[in-house]
Amino acid sequence: MEEINLHKLSGFPKNKMGKILGYDNDQLRMPNKIIEMGLLPETIFRVLYQAPFKGPMYVEFGEEKSRIALREEEGEYIIVEELN
Repeated sequence: MEEINLHKLSGFPKNKMGKILGYDNDQLRMPNKIIEMGLLPETIFRVLYQAPFKGPMYVEFGEEKSRIALREEEGEYIIVEELN
């Protein structure tokens, strides 16, 4: 059986492929913009760049290779797994 390696998007390594599994939204505080931007479960992504000092992370996702910037706090709500 294959081991699933779960992460939060905020701590995901740069230039690795990953897949969004869902959200950690137990307190119902997740910003709506995460879903509105298209970061939906089953979406394939990779982190292109993480700015220093808890700055924004730049994420490329989907077949059309959309790119967005997310704050670290927003990435804490997104549960992902690393793809090999």
